[in-house]
This record gives sequence, C-alpha cells and structure tokens, in this order.
Amino acid sequence: MDEDIRKRILGFQKNEITEYHIYTRLALSVKDSHNSEVLKRIADDELRHYGIWKKHSQEDVAPDEAKIWVYFLISRILGLTFGVKLMERGEGGAQIAYKAISKDVPEATDIAREEDGHEKELIGLINEERLKYVGSVVLGLNDALVELTGALAGLTLALQNSRLIAAAGLVMGIAASFSMAASEYLSTKSEAGTEGAKNPLKASIYTGIAYIFTVMFLIFPFLISDNLYLSLTIMFANALVVIAAFTFYVSVAKDVCFKKRFLEMAGIGFGVALLSFGMGYIIRHVLGVNA
Repeated sequence: MDEDIRKRILGFQKNEITEYHIYTRLALSVKDSHNSEVLKRIADDELRHYGIWKKHSQEDVAPDEAKIWVYFLISRILGLTFGVKLMERGEGGAQIAYKAISKDVPEATDIAREEDGHEKELIGLINEERLKYVGSVVLGLNDALVELTGALAGLTLALQNSRLIAAAGLVMGIAASFSMAASEYLSTKSEAGTEGAKNPLKASIYTGIAYIFTVMFLIFPFLISDNLYLSLTIMFANALVVIAAFTFYVSVAKDVCFKKRFLEMAGIGFGVALLSFGMGYIIRHVLGVNA
C-alpha cells in the first residue's frame, strides 16, 4: 500500500476511534434513555468504521484525548445537539477524503455514505428539551437587542451623561424583561395541550433570563467609561457579539443559514438604533435638554 494512503487511513482511524469515545461518553452521561440509545448506535457505527480502516492499516491508533474532552464539555454545557452537530460539521471534509481513496479502499465509499446519511439521520432523532425553548431565548435576545440598542443610542444624545444613561437603560431593561417573560408565559400557556407544547413557566424564564443578560451586556460600557461615544461604540460591538454568538449556536443546532439570520438580526437592531439616535437628537433640541 502507498505510504501516503496508509497515513491518511491512520488519520481516518484516529478520527473514528475518537468520535467513538465521544459518543460513548455522552451516551453514558445523558439521562434520557432514548438519546442514550441513539448515541450508542452512532458510537457503534464509528467503532465499526474504525475496524474497517484497521483491516487496511493493520495497526491500532489511540484516540485524541483532548478532542474527546473538548466536545464532551461543549455538549454538556451548550447542549447535546449543538455539540454533536458542531463535531459532525467539522468532519465535513472527511467524506470527500474517503471518496478520494475509494479506488484503493473500496469500503471507503460505503463509509462516506453512512457518515453522510445514516449518522445524520440518527442525530436528527436526538430529542433535547432545551431546543424547544430556543424560540423563547430568541424572543428575549431579539427584543432586548432591538429595544436597548435603540434606547441607549437615543439616551446618549438626549442625556449626555453615562451614569444617567446606564441607570435609565437598566430600569427600562429590567422592567421590559419582566414584561417579556410575562407575555411569553401567557402566549405559551395559550398553546397548552398542543403537540410539542412548551412549559409556560420554563419558556418565560428562558425569555426573561436571555433579556436581562443581554441588557447587562449592553449597558456595561456606560458603567466603565465616561466617554459617551466610546461607550456607544462598545455597546454596538457587544450587540454584534451577542448576535453572532447566538446566531452561530442556532445555525449549528437547527441547521439554518448563519449569514442570512445574522444580517437580518443585525440589520433590524442597528436600524432601530439609528432611528432612535436621530430621535434622541431631535428630542434633546426640541425640549432643550442640556448636559
């Protein structure tokens, strides 16, 4: 066998045995018996693939312990579906590499097909409660980003005092978070009895927490700097970080387009902020508010 092909096979082996250990550890750590069974089935596939590659390399390969712990922790902290899909997304190029050596290893085509189809199908069977509440988190984040970026931009022009801006933003944000949580509770409760309905209390908590954390992140620059326009710039940067981080999470966990969703959220949030900034300027001069 060509040495280059043998090295590539050993690399495939390492990847398969590493993923086998990741799925096995996750299967043992989750409480849901259905999810545990799905993860075990994927782990069995990975081990079987490892065995096929080993027949050609005639050599055992140790797993990547660092990768095992990284993806195990990501899955436990950010959710099983997110961790698993993030890992599989990172292995997208492996299927192309498998097909590239199919002339020398005929089984590579079957492995590539299974990786692309069967395992994705199994991952789709994972039933994770937290994904049911992504919509509630999106509601809290979106509303906080749109309202607070706009309000803080307007207040910056109107009040010209960083402490007053932070205090006003915090009061508005906390009040709005309670309001949004209550609205989500009532909205979710009206759906009770329908298939896949969310728990109203949990939905309201997810919405409220997402809102208040976003509020704190946005007003933080005004608490640490007296330079209004520097604080406003950092606030906008923080808003972009929140939008990018959560959009990436949703794009991986729910298989949606990152770019489209990111541009939509950023466009709405910053569009409202720009309008509010203009309104703040007008109000300041019409009412004669001076710092």
